[in-house]
Amino acid sequence: MKFDDLDKKMRVFETSADLCVIPSMFMVARLDGRSFTRLTKEVCQFESPFDVRFRDLMVQTTESLMKCGFRVLYGYTESDEISLLFDPSEQLFGRKLRKYNSTLAGEASAQFSLHLGQAASFDCRISQLPTLELVVDYYRWRNEDAARNALNSLCYWTLRKDGQNEQQATKRLLGLSVSQKNELLFQYGINFNDIPNWQKRGVGLLWEEYDKPAVNPVTGEEVTARRRRIRTEFELPMKNEYDQLIRSLISQSQTKGAT
Repeated sequence: MKFDDLDKKMRVFETSADLCVIPSMFMVARLDGRSFTRLTKEVCQFESPFDVRFRDLMVQTTESLMKCGFRVLYGYTESDEISLLFDPSEQLFGRKLRKYNSTLAGEASAQFSLHLGQAASFDCRISQLPTLELVVDYYRWRNEDAARNALNSLCYWTLRKDGQNEQQATKRLLGLSVSQKNELLFQYGINFNDIPNWQKRGVGLLWEEYDKPAVNPVTGEEVTARRRRIRTEFELPMKNEYDQLIRSLISQSQTKGAT
C-alpha cells in the first residue's frame, strides 16, 4: 500500500471523533491541577490554607497560557484552577476541542513543573457558552466559588492549627452557615473581611496597552511605541462590578474586531 493511501486510511481513526466549537460560541477553558492536595500539602508543604509562593506559581502558569499562541482575553486563577476566556474570533486549530484541551493541559503542566522544580499535571476542558451573559455567569460562579472555598479553608485550617485533627475539624464545620463560619473565625480573632482580596476573590490577568519609549531605526528620532503587556490584578471587584469587567473585555474585543 502506498504511503498516501495508508496515511489517509489511518488518519480516519484520529479525526473521526473530532468535535469543533461552532463560530457563534464563546469558549472558556478551565484547567485543574491533578492531585494537587498531595502535591501542595505533602510533597512541597506549602502553607495552609494560603501560600503566596503557590499563588505566584499559578499566576505564572496562567500568564504563560495567555502567551502560548491562543487569543486569550482574560485569565483567572483561584486555588489550583485556571479559567481562560478566548477572543470570540479565535480560530486556531479550527476550534477543535481535542487540540485546545491537549495543548493547554500540556502547556500548563510543563510551565508549572518548570517553575516549581517538581512534576505536576493539569487537566483541561472547554465550556461552550452561547451568550455573553453565560460567560458573565461563568466568571461570577468561579469568583464566588473562590470566596466560599476561602472561608471553608480558613475555618478548617484555623481549627487544625488549634489542635483538632482532620475528622474533628471536618465534623465541627459540618452544617454551619456562612454567618456561623464567620462567627467561628471571630472567636479566633480573625475577621474574614480583612484577609487579602486575592485569597477571597482569586487573581485576574488582563491585557493592557502602554507607551514605551523607542527610537526610529531610520531617522534616529525618539518616538513612543504602543505595546501590550499582561497586568496581574490582585484586587478584583465583586458581584456587579466584576460582571461589568467581563462584559467590557468582550465588548472591547468585538469593537477592535469591527475596526
